[in-house]
Amino acid sequence: MKRIFRHFIIDTYCLYLTSLIAGGMSFGKGTETLILSGVAITIVSLLAKPVINILLLPINLITFGLFRWVASSVILYLTSLIVPAFKILFFDFSGYSSNWIDLPNIHFEGIMAYIAFSFILSFLTSFIYWLVK
Repeated sequence: MKRIFRHFIIDTYCLYLTSLIAGGMSFGKGTETLILSGVAITIVSLLAKPVINILLLPINLITFGLFRWVASSVILYLTSLIVPAFKILFFDFSGYSSNWIDLPNIHFEGIMAYIAFSFILSFLTSFIYWLVK
């Protein structure tokens, strides 16, 4: 139970951070939808992600694991089906500029928006799980 609760807290926090980093992720009722989406992502990732990873195993082996983002985007899509107020309309990153690095503006719609959000979400969750361990 402790592991599931930690999974829920990390997934919900990373979902919130992802919505701050890039625009296009909509929480219809605010915090209530964020918490419901965190619960849905936790349940779907604990139950469906192993099945999706087994189904995509041959493609994952060929691409050396780069195809895992598709499994994460399927989880985001399933979450948007389960929680009606949670929607991914588009992916809009406004860019970043500093003295050392310049990141351009990025705008995606459709399936590419799910893949882009799943990339950011999986990066953040992996980083936080690494910090916790």
